[in-house]
Amino acid sequence: LGFSLTLACPEGYGPDPTILKVAQQRAEKPITLLRDTVEAMRGADVVNVDVWASMGQESEAKKRLDVFRPYQLNKALLRHAAPDAIVLHCLPAHRDEEITEDVLEGSQCVAFDQAENKMHIHKAILEYLINGMV
Repeated sequence: LGFSLTLACPEGYGPDPTILKVAQQRAEKPITLLRDTVEAMRGADVVNVDVWASMGQESEAKKRLDVFRPYQLNKALLRHAAPDAIVLHCLPAHRDEEITEDVLEGSQCVAFDQAENKMHIHKAILEYLINGMV
């Protein structure tokens, strides 16, 4: 990846152990899996958060709310990141679940620019698939 990657997730919700091990062995910089959100956030330049229950996991949503609550990105947790850290979220966000309203709408969050850039990437892929290489 060219950068250190720290993942924070509850026990039982981490990446596939085999895939993580291979990634860690191949990585130029460390890939670390932590349970402690404060430790994971310490000095981070970029913080990326996602929804706790994705499409197809709706039946797990209530359980995940309880399990993931300590992983909510809020101002108190963000204070442990670098002062100029940026916040990413692939959107749509469940406000005040995985990310608080004030962080999502705050000056450090670039999720809406991120979503716009993603839209342009999708358009480019569609154009390529429709028209072929130009």
